[in-house]
Amino acid sequence: MAPVLLVIAHGSRDPRHAATVRALCARVRSLRPGVRVEAGFLDHCAPSVPQVIDRLAAEGVREVVALPLLLTRAFHAKSDIPAVLREASAPHGGLTIRQAGVLGPSPLLTTAMERRLCEAGVDLEDRGATGIVLASAGSTDPEANAVIAEIAREWRRTGWCAVRPAFASASLPRTSDAVRGLRAEGARRVAVVPYVIAPGFLPDRIAQGAAEADVLAPVLGDAPEVARLVLLRYAAADRRGLSSAGRVA
Repeated sequence: MAPVLLVIAHGSRDPRHAATVRALCARVRSLRPGVRVEAGFLDHCAPSVPQVIDRLAAEGVREVVALPLLLTRAFHAKSDIPAVLREASAPHGGLTIRQAGVLGPSPLLTTAMERRLCEAGVDLEDRGATGIVLASAGSTDPEANAVIAEIAREWRRTGWCAVRPAFASASLPRTSDAVRGLRAEGARRVAVVPYVIAPGFLPDRIAQGAAEADVLAPVLGDAPEVARLVLLRYAAADRRGLSSAGRVA
């Protein structure tokens, strides 16, 4: 049987967060009915990652691919999630777990963001007059923030007037500053695109910072491109082969 896909989300007190994660998992299931898809959360929401792993082990599941629902490789992907997986899998010697790569960066995410822009009323044929604020949650990890800046540079090459990175926390500029900067540079229209999966505290901060923009796109959520990317990361981890029993790679 195919390994179980365990989608690991951060979690939030905002009920929209868990609802969005579950909607994405449902779309993944619809694309690959032969793969069992479970969701687990690091904080605030149920079920927790250890609870899901305990349940899977009790059911006799032998193989799991754990996929961080993250867009950059920062603290959660490098330290937090591996530690949670090691601790949760330790009592289950017959269970093997492979941690898949994070979702971003990927051209599929860029396509998903353009989908959300269209849904918000942006004409993609009007790229030359539209400045984009690529607004992410932000991180204390310089590598993660550098990835956002590189995504902005690459996206700009597709014809947008400008694409500027912005961060809701931990780094600068803030969304509102990036919006004002694009106005000052002469962008006829300014659109803010949240580079986040699900609603919550930091996405709400991005929305507040977009008050002076012309357009605020929805979060990525269960966009078809995100679901396809989840399955690509799952397949890549599965092809590498699972780790030895009771260990996390």
